[in-house]
Amino acid sequence: MTDATYASGASAFSFRPTRAQIRGAFGVFVVFALWQISVWIIALPPYFYPGPSEVAGAFVDLIQKGILPSYLLDSASRYMAGVSTGLCLGIAFGLLIGLSRFWSRLLGPIINFFYAIVEVAWIPLLVMWIGYGFDTILIAISYVVFFPVLYNTLTGVQTVQKVLVNAMQTLGASRMQVLTSVILPSALPNIITGFRVGAGFAFRGLIFAEMIAAGSGIGFLIFDGAATRQTDRVVVGMIVMGLLWLALDRLFLRPIERATIERWGLVRAKGESA
Repeated sequence: MTDATYASGASAFSFRPTRAQIRGAFGVFVVFALWQISVWIIALPPYFYPGPSEVAGAFVDLIQKGILPSYLLDSASRYMAGVSTGLCLGIAFGLLIGLSRFWSRLLGPIINFFYAIVEVAWIPLLVMWIGYGFDTILIAISYVVFFPVLYNTLTGVQTVQKVLVNAMQTLGASRMQVLTSVILPSALPNIITGFRVGAGFAFRGLIFAEMIAAGSGIGFLIFDGAATRQTDRVVVGMIVMGLLWLALDRLFLRPIERATIERWGLVRAKGESA
């Protein structure tokens, strides 16, 4: 291998951080530095106000014992199952109500009534009816996702241009062909918007539901740490919760948004000029 080939290969695998990444890393460093300084100034016991070193120790301990990986897997599986269920139900009911005046008049007031009842109010009842565990959390997360997807699907269906539907029907298209070729593609940007909003609400609902109705997960880690005065574990749970949401947003939600909404020009990508 020649020096030029080696140099080109090395450059291909080299990592050059961008200015945004450097600024982000510097911001994280400043936060941890201020945190440590506040620990020195306040001088409270670690069980009451832990510093970065105590939290880092708790983080390593949770990983070595296998607790944190197991809890992360439990939270992720509950979240994905609940979001998927809420998405499917929201789209189905949104299409049903949006395409039928009968169902719209029948179910509209009922849906508005239940929309006003937040999932937090349902969790104690679900625990009494179903018990602690996966089923209760699944229903709570699905409930959170269902309404944003439902209302955005309704908006998408109701704003479909009638001329397109009439044109398809004039050409002899069946109701299913009109649905799959005109209505769903036209409503999809709204559905994606509702999905993104619901996914954000679902993450918060997941953490709260795990605090009440689970024996594992990131929410349970935070609740159990507070109950046993292991404040360092509480902070670990909070940090992991933030990192988990960042990962979901960047690796799951944003790619979906780029593949749909930005692709069709309904929103502009970051940095794109008007």
